Amino acid sequence: MQMKRRKRRRLSNSATVRRLLSNEDEIRELMAIWPDVVRDLTDSGRHLDIPDITKWLTKVLQYNVPGGRKYRALIVVYAFKSFASDDQLTEENIRLSRILGWCIELLQACLLVIDDIQDQSTMRRNAPCWYLNNDVGLVAISDAVMLEMCVYQLLRKHFRSKNCYVSLMELFLDTTSRTLMGQYLDLLSSNLGKKSNLDLFTMDRYNSITKYKTTYYTFVLPTTIAMCFAGIKDPEMYRQAKTILLEMGHFYQVLDDYMNCYGSMEATGKIGSDIKEGKCSWLVVVALQRVTPEQRKILEHCYGQSDIEKSNRVKQLYDELGLSNTYAIYEEETYNLLMTHIQQISCGLPQDYFLKLLETACPRVAKKH
Repeated sequence: MQMKRRKRRRLSNSATVRRLLSNEDEIRELMAIWPDVVRDLTDSGRHLDIPDITKWLTKVLQYNVPGGRKYRALIVVYAFKSFASDDQLTEENIRLSRILGWCIELLQACLLVIDDIQDQSTMRRNAPCWYLNNDVGLVAISDAVMLEMCVYQLLRKHFRSKNCYVSLMELFLDTTSRTLMGQYLDLLSSNLGKKSNLDLFTMDRYNSITKYKTTYYTFVLPTTIAMCFAGIKDPEMYRQAKTILLEMGHFYQVLDDYMNCYGSMEATGKIGSDIKEGKCSWLVVVALQRVTPEQRKILEHCYGQSDIEKSNRVKQLYDELGLSNTYAIYEEETYNLLMTHIQQISCGLPQDYFLKLLETACPRVAKKH
């Protein structure tokens, strides 16, 4: 009976969620509390003896955290509004859901700082990567660790007195561990920066990298921490949500791989470098399934090389293999499959939430449909 009452409240909430805030409105609300988050993390009253560190941390936060698209933070807020009962949708709880959103953006910033160093990337969010900024260099490694610590500082300050505190801590710790495992898989697949070993580029390996490096912290974590904060305890709801979120995360990463090769700097905010870095991307895995022995030699000679002409030769090979058309077919079929799975949701999960999530995370695809 309790589940049925909660289900009715959630289904009625879904229409309310659509009316509450657009993406742009919610981003403005998130940015409105960002100064408070920075103050929470750099309170000079607690660090009077190390003012230089407080000043540096402020700089690290402002450069690396608020500049992204914030869709992970958006996911948290939309999820909480969708899963919470009517009496939970107070201004204070919605504010706390936005703080949880900033916790994920902090974790995201930590991971990107590390990723850019390892990949020797040059641009991130239309700006130089942090480690290249103002001669920061490898100090950025300590900055990344500090960004992660900020997550737990915020959780302790705002959620320590709540029943969900331990569960929130465990979800963040577990997801960070899984994401780092995915990062290791990615690095090992690209042969730790040496010449790429194309024999490692299998679809099974690619699926594992995508699942651990991207999907858990981009889709599973934002949704499950919101469910946890909303007091959801039904294991079946978590199981069904996770199944769809893993599918959505895979779709998101394939789209990201495609845009890394074919997207513009204006559209992606970064210079695509998967070919140069020898990444185990969806495009090269599919290419390896189709190449002739002669074409494979081209990949072996050109893939993972910094020479722009060799990167262009790989792109030319992708065109010869018709990978853009293959991706278009994959996108259409996967989007339709996801829509079917969302429509088949049971046990009280709000379908509108997952539809909104798909629209928020993959606007380019959703706009076509």
